[in-house]
Amino acid sequence: QVQLVESGGGLVQPGGSLRLSCAASGFIFSIYAMDWYRQAPGKQRELVAAITGGGAPHYADSVKGRFTISRDNAKKMVYLQVNSLKPEDTAVYYCGVVIGGLRRWGQGTQVTVSS
Repeated sequence: QVQLVESGGGLVQPGGSLRLSCAASGFIFSIYAMDWYRQAPGKQRELVAAITGGGAPHYADSVKGRFTISRDNAKKMVYLQVNSLKPEDTAVYYCGVVIGGLRRWGQGTQVTVSS
């Protein structure tokens, strides 16, 4: 079955960095676009970044220049390098994929930006 497992979140000071990872299994990873969303308390889940199977990235305006999405098709991994973190980046970050019209999510990883 489709599984997405995120890791790499944590508590970081403003200006700090983290590398989020998502391990995928149960589907042909290389042919699907993958994405990262985030959800802050009391807010809707929002798209942060997406990447096609061939590696073309797309970013939300709020994270352009600070976040980098990448993937390793051989390892079935997708990454989100998050730099220059701000308190407003605090959220649960979710890895996602749409397969056969069905949206799948991982369990999420918490990122907290605070001094």
